[in-house]
Amino acid sequence: MHRYLTELYREGLGKEARDDPRYEEFRRLMVERKIQWRKSSPVVRLERPLRIDKARRYGYKAKQGFIAARARVRKGGRRKSRPVKGRKPAGMGVKKITPAKSIQRMAEERTQRKFPNLEVLASYWLWEDGQYKWYEVILLDPNHPVIKKDNDVSWITEKQHKGRVFRGLTPSGKKGRGLRKRGMGAEKLRPSIRAKGRRAK
Repeated sequence: MHRYLTELYREGLGKEARDDPRYEEFRRLMVERKIQWRKSSPVVRLERPLRIDKARRYGYKAKQGFIAARARVRKGGRRKSRPVKGRKPAGMGVKKITPAKSIQRMAEERTQRKFPNLEVLASYWLWEDGQYKWYEVILLDPNHPVIKKDNDVSWITEKQHKGRVFRGLTPSGKKGRGLRKRGMGAEKLRPSIRAKGRRAK
């Protein structure tokens, strides 16, 4: 089942599959869900993950202490107002102004603020349209006895992992910090960009 879901998201959203009738029902169902998601709150707790294959890949288990949430974030860069005083178009400073962190990291941080007693384990892309992106966020309760006894995730109960989403320690956070790079060109990334005088970016 997990392999089927992975192929459905990977192949069903590609350009070559838009005319394939096998994926038409999948896309129609997601569009109906998107209409409901737009009407709901930006961060919603879920009974179970929608993409169970991705959730299990990041360590989710159907047991107490594991929580799934759906986060909605607006797409695009910064919305900056045009200056009142005259400028040439190149000096307006309105277009192509983007944040230093990814939209996925913003979704994780907003979810963390919604559930301050939990810790974000990871997140993954769920759906998007012209205005929003939706991500599913997997959270853990570090004070739950089930989590403390689980050898796979009990590490998150240690104090050095508190507020890990705000320090770029989730998978998307490490990607944004450039820690996936190895070898030549990655000398200024470790231990952190700030420790190296922000010369890595």
